[in-house]
Amino acid sequence: MEIRELEKKANDVRLRLIEAVHSAKCGHPGGALSSADIITYLYFQEMNIDPKNPDKDDRDRFVLSKGHSAPALYAALAYRGYFPVEDLISLRHTGSYLQGHPDMKQTPGIDMSTGSLGQGISAACGMAVGLRHKGYSSRVFCLMGDGELEEGEAWEAFMFAGYRKLDNLIVIVDNNDLQIDGHLDEVCSPYPLVEKFEAFNFNVLTVDGNDMAAVADVFEKAKGLSGKPVAIIAKTVKGKGVSFMENDASWHGKAPNDEEFEVAMQDLERLGEKIG
Repeated sequence: MEIRELEKKANDVRLRLIEAVHSAKCGHPGGALSSADIITYLYFQEMNIDPKNPDKDDRDRFVLSKGHSAPALYAALAYRGYFPVEDLISLRHTGSYLQGHPDMKQTPGIDMSTGSLGQGISAACGMAVGLRHKGYSSRVFCLMGDGELEEGEAWEAFMFAGYRKLDNLIVIVDNNDLQIDGHLDEVCSPYPLVEKFEAFNFNVLTVDGNDMAAVADVFEKAKGLSGKPVAIIAKTVKGKGVSFMENDASWHGKAPNDEEFEVAMQDLERLGEKIG
């Protein structure tokens, strides 16, 4: 898929996730918007997956360790053909299979149930070991929040991955520099990230995670690395694409009201027109 097509798809993902969160009257739009480009690239370009055979043994796996950003993942899965796009507005509704955090027992295409921060990466490490044991060349992609890196369990998992040289594991950090309580360095700074991941025996790459061409380039570079797990530090903007949400920590976990929803949709529709 061409870069412009991927950009358009990412914008579609943003439009639908805003609709879903507005319909639910609750949810986490900020981190979903910041990670939309990366999730779109993975599902439409990078990963070896088949929506018609979602459980095939040799597929690549994706773990959304920051499970509260599920609206972006659901939108990508829907556009990829795992379930109807129309179902996205059932987000968080009673009886819906699209709840606030990913549930592998309910939702087609979900490889791991997540929500408790720090635990997704541990599961991803286990998947990487299992795939290696089976002799598959499949990879495991784990998307984490930067605030999530304050969890000690994350670093236990990184230590394990580095020691075991799990070069079929790619960790992506959605580095939007904000968490629910504010800026990272005002809460409990995990910086410096590059040096810390290198110390844990990772190959480390950095990228503008909201530049689709740059995202494509960094994943191509990651393919050429071996012998160690890969960490991609993706600098992003929380609330990307919605004017009043960008770089505002208050949009970590609340839904837009009707007036805000209209502004958000107009912002994203203009972006879509600009992409062409």
